Amino acid sequence: MIILGVILLIIGFVTGLSILWTIGVILVVVGLVLWLLGALGHAVGGRNHYW
Repeated sequence: MIILGVILLIIGFVTGLSILWTIGVILVVVGLVLWLLGALGHAVGGRNHYW
């Protein structure tokens, strides 16, 4: 999810489409939150770790 968000950020920056930039930021933030919760030991989506 983080990688997809970064790809969308790059595409949005190059093409100038603000919707891709916005979606990319949201995906990066959600991915980082899920990664952080998984790293702290909280179950994410029924799994103990989120990669």
